[in-house]
Amino acid sequence: MPSNPGIRLIRDDRLTQSVDYAYAAVADVPARCVWVAGACPLDLDGKTVAPGDYAAQTHQVMRNLVTALDGAGASLTDLAKTTVYVASSNRADLVTAWQVYREYMGEHDAPST
Repeated sequence: MPSNPGIRLIRDDRLTQSVDYAYAAVADVPARCVWVAGACPLDLDGKTVAPGDYAAQTHQVMRNLVTALDGAGASLTDLAKTTVYVASSNRADLVTAWQVYREYMGEHDAPST
């Protein structure tokens, strides 16, 4: 999915290119802003989906995020920055979650922490 033309993603050659996200983003046009609450791996009943399965939980988080953005008339390509939290001290769990996140974000590699 290509980036929104109203958001310019910054990848500076003076910084390592080994990361798969932009270092900064600039909104070049006057725009309506949407703030999104933290997305959790919850189903419609408010129950945690797939406890311990980081891939399944990340899919649920991303589906919930897409739904919230859609309700605001926006999409993932409208995001200027994201913050990803993974409740684990195991780096492999972060990598798993990040891979699912990247599937949804496609070419729109907005800055992320």
